[in-house]
Amino acid sequence: MYCSAHAFVHSTLKKRARIVDETTIATEPKDDATSLDRSLVSGIAWTGGMKWATQILSWAATLIVARILSPSDYGLMGMAAVYLGLVALVNEFGLTAAILRHRDLTEDQIARVGGFSVLVGIALAGLSVAVAPLIARFYGEPAVALIIAVLSLNFIFGSLGVLPRSLLARDLSYPRLAMIDGVTNVVQMAAMLAFAIAGYRYMALVIGSLVGSACGALLALWWRRHPIRWPTSIHAIAATLHVGWHIVVGRLAWYTYNTADFAVVGRVLGRQVLGSYTLGWEIATMPVERISALVSSVTPGVFSAVQHDIVALRRYFLGVVEGLAFLTLPAAAGLALVAGEFVPLVLGTKWTAAVLPLRLLAVYGGIRSIDTVTPQVLIYTGHSRQSMWYSLVAACVMPVMFVVGARWGAAGVAAVWIVAYPAVVAPQYRLAFRVLKLSVGDYFRTLWPALSSTAVMAAAVGTLLATLPDTLAPVIRLMIEVAIGIAVYAGMIAWRHLPRARSFASLLREHVL
Repeated sequence: MYCSAHAFVHSTLKKRARIVDETTIATEPKDDATSLDRSLVSGIAWTGGMKWATQILSWAATLIVARILSPSDYGLMGMAAVYLGLVALVNEFGLTAAILRHRDLTEDQIARVGGFSVLVGIALAGLSVAVAPLIARFYGEPAVALIIAVLSLNFIFGSLGVLPRSLLARDLSYPRLAMIDGVTNVVQMAAMLAFAIAGYRYMALVIGSLVGSACGALLALWWRRHPIRWPTSIHAIAATLHVGWHIVVGRLAWYTYNTADFAVVGRVLGRQVLGSYTLGWEIATMPVERISALVSSVTPGVFSAVQHDIVALRRYFLGVVEGLAFLTLPAAAGLALVAGEFVPLVLGTKWTAAVLPLRLLAVYGGIRSIDTVTPQVLIYTGHSRQSMWYSLVAACVMPVMFVVGARWGAAGVAAVWIVAYPAVVAPQYRLAFRVLKLSVGDYFRTLWPALSSTAVMAAAVGTLLATLPDTLAPVIRLMIEVAIGIAVYAGMIAWRHLPRARSFASLLREHVL
């Protein structure tokens, strides 16, 4: 699947050099454009290939460990993860994006940014050790204090890896970054499995995480060495830290509104409804989130490289958006259409309450998938402060809307993502379009091939849903609907967008194989 994303992205990149007022456009040097195209596509290929390869090993190891450990062991880790996950958003302090944004930093400034990162990691580790007993007392589980105290070392390991990983991303060394992540995951799974077999119970999960984090830091430091100096003069790196601060606050705001719906559903509607909503969320967003997260993990290095060349930045932005739309919009629409048969067949009739939230959240997943790279445009063109404020506004508005939507149950909360979220992020798009000198019409023309093909596919699947006889076995109905949906969408692409399909083979030969 990741290879398909590369094909669509690559094929559209070459067609986006001129979109508005051609008299103002200066063409990129051909060698630089080709090099960046290759870095983007091969970066997605390496990152995606490594993620999927290690994911298979991860699933296998997780299943084995789950048979050895008890639910209570995972429960303890879950209690600790609430705090650790929140602090992890702060640990990196947005310094990766800050270094990519300020590509003109001197070697001394870079070294001091690395020193600041280590200080943040040490401070967060110390804070975590201090609050661990309080969190354990809140849950009534003394073991949680030990878990948090031990895993606080991850903040130090992570801070050591920030600088080398940032420089690797700046150098567009995505194969090395992919190798670091792949080896880290394998080492973590192996350590977790070994200690679980040895009888360490929940500590097997803790030790596995710790060993993986240490391995990732060591590999990054080995592959991209750079001196680290204590930031005795904050003034010298103030601009970089300001960007990092904007990103940290934005991430915390994002975390607030992205989890507020779960809090509202659990508090207002109860744990049973929350269970159905949570499952609907995971199924609806997992496929599209995996694809969009894969692409958006590679684009920062490319966006930062062309941050002063609006023509090139616009070209990459539209190419990435179109590639994401081609893959995620049909997946989201298809899932929304077949949810009524998918849920009872695959999950059982006890989960029928999840069908309507799943339909709505699948639609939102399609919207969200093409939204992931827009904040990057703002960050890498010097508008990180505005991006932060947009997130803060969303953190204030969305929870209130979720409370209002809860009057109509879990479906009402899910509908808020479709109705309110686009309105909340509209100002962000308006600024991004102004920065890119991009019109709304040009943006939607970029989306039109995927939107139109998805609409035809949806009409075909919807017709099947209404006409297939009820006497057919549910699994046969579902297989027919999925097969027809894929065939119709692929037929539309082949009929209306054959040049993009043909570019796939040349893409593999030129940039991947």
